[in-house]
Amino acid sequence: MKFSCVIFIISCGIVNAQHHYDVVVAKDGSGDVRSIQDALKKVPVSREGDFIIFIKNAVYNEKIFITQSNIVFVGEHRDSTKIVFAELRKHWNASLSGSDWGSAVVNIDSTANDITFMNVTVYNNYGSLSGNRDHQFALWGKGTRIILYNCAVISDGGDALSLWNATEGMYYHAQCYFEGWVDFVCPRGWCFITGSKFYGHNTTASLWHDGSSDPDQKFVITNSYFDGVKNFPLGRHHRDGQFILLNCTFSENLADSAIHYPSYSPNARRWKWGRRHYYFQCKREGGNYRWFTDNFDEYPDGTLTAAAVTPQWVFRKKWDPVKRLEAIFDRLQ
Repeated sequence: MKFSCVIFIISCGIVNAQHHYDVVVAKDGSGDVRSIQDALKKVPVSREGDFIIFIKNAVYNEKIFITQSNIVFVGEHRDSTKIVFAELRKHWNASLSGSDWGSAVVNIDSTANDITFMNVTVYNNYGSLSGNRDHQFALWGKGTRIILYNCAVISDGGDALSLWNATEGMYYHAQCYFEGWVDFVCPRGWCFITGSKFYGHNTTASLWHDGSSDPDQKFVITNSYFDGVKNFPLGRHHRDGQFILLNCTFSENLADSAIHYPSYSPNARRWKWGRRHYYFQCKREGGNYRWFTDNFDEYPDGTLTAAAVTPQWVFRKKWDPVKRLEAIFDRLQ
């Protein structure tokens, strides 16, 4: 299937293809199970291929724990299929001796790879209930090859989307919406985001990256839009990282503040490979800032071009997320 067709189908929902799903979740009892976690209990231990879970429109007030690989979650409609739970990271850490497992609305174990979410909103609403904007994960995980397509990931605090496999992590997100407070999109490893929107509520940072395990690790964002409160800054990183932004638009609320190393961070975490922030054809509504002037010609090997910035290049031809998405949609037809 052509990927342009995938975009059309995902935006319209896939409610007519239920016979292609392995389990249907419906809070009203019209499906196989009433909760998403109960659907995960039906995943066979030994199987081949993807296990596809269809989630009907509803607000599911539950935490999700994913421990098996090759699972696809398909919501009926992004704005109406919501997983909502209130959890503050430090409260959860205190009860479990510092463990982050279970501190998010959606938790992906290090044993769980090739996880895909489509048409779903994941929301940690602790902050709106308490007024506390400290770290509160919406989606956290240690697996690799994680895809979000046409999803919304929202937190009322920091670190909304925290995919943290620092050595092997590969993540692809397209046509998504991200919202939160400090460092609300903060991958470790390799990450490619395209066609998405970001909204930051803080004046500390929106983006963060840890690419300290390998000089090739990078955080790439293309064809996306950034907005936020007045003077929202683009990003920072306490550990070595690499940012590449291509054809992105910033609202006039963007602060005149380049991606930076926080002055209050310990010297032991200082960047090993220097400043690596690359921009091409980015613009700000109301006028550009000099720090995101085109500088692909400064890339270390001197060969970076706009045409070269593809998922295959980012993931070093080890993973093709677009091909994987097409295979999933072929199964649903």
